[in-house]
Amino acid sequence: MIDLDDRVVRGYLVQLLGEEGVTMIEKMPEGEVTDEEISVATGVVLNIIRRNLFIMNENKLAVCRRERDGNSGWLTYLWHLDMKNIDTDLSKEKKRLVKNLRIYLEFEEDNMFYVCPDGCVRTLFDDAATCEFLCSECGEDLIFEDNTQVVEALKKRLKELEQN
Repeated sequence: MIDLDDRVVRGYLVQLLGEEGVTMIEKMPEGEVTDEEISVATGVVLNIIRRNLFIMNENKLAVCRRERDGNSGWLTYLWHLDMKNIDTDLSKEKKRLVKNLRIYLEFEEDNMFYVCPDGCVRTLFDDAATCEFLCSECGEDLIFEDNTQVVEALKKRLKELEQN
């Protein structure tokens, strides 16, 4: 079973499913079970269980098997967790994050920003010049923003992600 105490795994699952989804995973009975059985065992509302199961199925973290009742013709969906692909998912998520951080870093490094002292706007130099360096919201004079701390924080985070 997956270590739900690992903060990376837990963070990914919370992002994907929310806290109730993680609670569902923690308390989910072993083996193949119906969504109703999961709801009873976990105390999570049935609609949320179904939503989370479908999200997990789309992300290959849960498997569903249909079974037809011979007498009534009703379909029963039996679910079980299959978390063997979570490392692959985390790796893809990390690559996506690194790519987006690089794009954001490049944007921060390549541009000059002006901000309203009242916090209304943060704008690029060209847009600030077009507005005659006046805030489009409140009319205050825009001031130059030194984004060195933002750039350094992005570089630090990228370095951390690339080392792990």
